Amino acid sequence: MDHFNYRDGVLCAEDVALNLIAQEVGTPVFVYSAATLTRHFGLFQQALEWTPDHLICFAVKANSNIAVLKLLGDLGAGMDVVSIGEYARARTAGVPGQRIVFSGVGKTREEMRLALEGGIRQFNVESEPELSALSEVAAGMDAVAPIALRVNPDVDAKTHEKIATGKSENKFGIPLAKAREVYAQAAKLPGIEVVGVDMHIGSQLTDLDPYRQAYAKMADLTRALRADGHDIRRLDMGGGLGIPYRRDNNAPPLPIEYGQVIREAVGDLGCEIEIEPGRNIAGNAGILLASVIYLKEGDGRDFLILDAAMNDLIRPAMYGAHHDIVPVREAATGAEVRPFDVVGPVCETGDTFSKGAELPALSAGDLVAFRSAGAYGAVMASEYNTRPLVPEVLVDGDRFAVIRPRPTLDDILTRESLPDWF
Repeated sequence: MDHFNYRDGVLCAEDVALNLIAQEVGTPVFVYSAATLTRHFGLFQQALEWTPDHLICFAVKANSNIAVLKLLGDLGAGMDVVSIGEYARARTAGVPGQRIVFSGVGKTREEMRLALEGGIRQFNVESEPELSALSEVAAGMDAVAPIALRVNPDVDAKTHEKIATGKSENKFGIPLAKAREVYAQAAKLPGIEVVGVDMHIGSQLTDLDPYRQAYAKMADLTRALRADGHDIRRLDMGGGLGIPYRRDNNAPPLPIEYGQVIREAVGDLGCEIEIEPGRNIAGNAGILLASVIYLKEGDGRDFLILDAAMNDLIRPAMYGAHHDIVPVREAATGAEVRPFDVVGPVCETGDTFSKGAELPALSAGDLVAFRSAGAYGAVMASEYNTRPLVPEVLVDGDRFAVIRPRPTLDDILTRESLPDWF
């Protein structure tokens, strides 16, 4: 469920008509619904209400806008970050360091130092070299770094190969067979405090069975580590639960079902539970609003050319991903639809959002919305072709605000400089 619905023939974000936002802000523009973000976070809270000892850490890489992070942080969310930049965003949004988990395979010593200075809940350590570096940094600061080792369970998440993270050939985590050995090393290192175990097997999972397989291995490892003398009191279960990108498809599992899988697998261990949802909270809480520039009749196909492009929403070009595309002005009941190739203006054939999308008759100036664009949309945007980054808008009831403005061409050009010899 989201809060983007037609009212009096116009698609609205909560109580705000999208054509009003287009008039005031221009297009393309990302629009987020505060009510949807709040509702989706609440579903995960409900999914883990069987244990009072839990923390839902929003995956900042899904949507890093500070206003979005502030909204979720005020609801009690922690943050899962993968760079010091994301850490700084979370802190700017008012989230305390004690609710921030630092993940990622390539943390630098400077990032470790800054996170330790600013406060951190834990580092999810992904390799032995990283563990050694963190020990040296923490000991040099006379600090203690709480850690969970990210363990790779070699489980196929049955998702897109570019977002699968739990197989042995992926770059993430320490092999399960080596985990006890590395935990033994960690226990001996200065500046390191072992607090838990971390697993994350991928993104956009639509089947709970891979979780069951991975979490069974996590439970067995936790018991073995405790037998080895480690105080394992926290389990980071990762995230990755999928969302319905197609309205006409079977819906992925619900958060409450995911929470039950966690309970069945590790609920008897008495550990604090952490999860790291991102897409499932933010994905359907946002749309990308765009305008039609031209309708071009081709040889055997018609092209709908928009002012949004692959640099604004790269998922279709990068992953072959689908987003439902709908007109902002609701089509009349029984209106004829026909296939369009929906494309952007970037000078690449790959700048194609959909081939053969069934849409009603549209013309220049009409508005369309890409659904499910609240995650991995604005965060992955670029200025390719020197196209300004898309602004972001947050809607709350009948009010809205620009939470990231569209840069001007002068803003873009003045960031660069000529060397003295020109």
